[in-house]
Amino acid sequence: MNTARRRGSLAGSIVLLTTAVAALAVVVTGLFAWRMIRTNAEAQERDQLSRQAEVLARTPQLASWMLDRQQRIAGPQDIQLALVRAAGDAAGPAAAVVDTARRKALLSGRDMSATSRLDGRQVLVEGVPTSTSGGLVLTEPMSAVDEATDRMRGALVLPLVLGLAGAALAGALLGRRLARPLTTAARTAHRLSGGERGLTVPTEGPAEVAELATALNTLDIALAHSENRQRDFLLSVSHEIRTPLTTARGYAEALADEVVTGGEVPDAGRILRTEIERLERFVGDLLALARLEADDFRLDITEVDLDALTAEAAAAWSARCAPHGVDFRVERPERPLTVTTDGFRVRQLIDGLAENALRVTPAGQPLVLALRADGTGALLEIRDGGPGLTEDDIKVAFERGALSNRYRGVRPVGGGLGLAIAHRLTTRLGATITARGKAPEGGACFTVHLPPRPGTATPDIGSAGSYTPRTLG
Repeated sequence: MNTARRRGSLAGSIVLLTTAVAALAVVVTGLFAWRMIRTNAEAQERDQLSRQAEVLARTPQLASWMLDRQQRIAGPQDIQLALVRAAGDAAGPAAAVVDTARRKALLSGRDMSATSRLDGRQVLVEGVPTSTSGGLVLTEPMSAVDEATDRMRGALVLPLVLGLAGAALAGALLGRRLARPLTTAARTAHRLSGGERGLTVPTEGPAEVAELATALNTLDIALAHSENRQRDFLLSVSHEIRTPLTTARGYAEALADEVVTGGEVPDAGRILRTEIERLERFVGDLLALARLEADDFRLDITEVDLDALTAEAAAAWSARCAPHGVDFRVERPERPLTVTTDGFRVRQLIDGLAENALRVTPAGQPLVLALRADGTGALLEIRDGGPGLTEDDIKVAFERGALSNRYRGVRPVGGGLGLAIAHRLTTRLGATITARGKAPEGGACFTVHLPPRPGTATPDIGSAGSYTPRTLG
């Protein structure tokens, strides 16, 4: 299986392709050179034979002396000599190759180059005029050309083999250069699919491969961002779902233990129904996230009577605060105060801030839920009698986990999500949230400014500091 995968790899394909191209080039070059070597070898032998003829032609006495003794020119090539006299006759061992046309050419002072047969062998024929108005002819067997050709062709084999090996090596290096970043990218993609994040693919290699690495790095960042948003959403829902569960459980236990009886039962039932409806909304958010319809809080914008919503929240939180000995108070106008917003999210915002305040408020101290009109919008406040906030606390109050980490082991703290969720909710609602270190009750004060409708400006938060509360219940 590994062999099959290797054969099908990009590096193997590149090596195979480059080797095949190199082999084709070697074959074509070899065929062309094979033929050219024969031609070049013959040309070189003719040139050498012609130069020897010219040397002898300049010393006719030496040529005549050799001819008188029927001498052959020394050497392994078996070169033979013929002299053409001015009278037109030819003498010597090579005289048989001097025909009429060649004789006339030499006697007229022209060089002569031809191929002929002598003593049953094919020979090269080179002739030059002499200074005595005759000519000199040398012959050399064609076997000398064959020997030279074989030597040249033998010397050609090694370069061709080296060229083929070099092409295969270059293909291997190229394949490795291309395949290595691709293999790294593939390995990273598998790790990303396995859930790992924070991976970085080196942007190396050709431009296309580097672009792939950049795309994978971008994908890693996008996946991490998306998963963080989903994780934050799940954590926020888990955090928020505890409030209605606690309320519903408290009333259910009160009904089961017959603590709530008579005329109080319908009110308890209504509160239970309201809290269960809130739980259904949270479950709906989770289902929407599971279907990838959204990874954030959904908004249902309608006209909302904040006075009625505050009264509803006060009923639930009065019951929540009583077991802790906390003095819960509500301040509301007791008349309709309508804004265009998402009532469910405003209630979620109130519950989150009240949950945070209840955690730090000691028994016997107040926890106040206040509502008042502010221009054409509304102002919601959660004030407590707890330890309050310092100026440094206010700077990081809405950062996830900042206060929780700072005061862990010093005062009661939660998971560090409540205030971050509150800030997120107010932003989604087009509202603003601010924190003050000291409320009239001695603890912290969180103020939410709700505009008359999303997208409109919120009131100036400076007026919150001079507000004198009036206890209504």
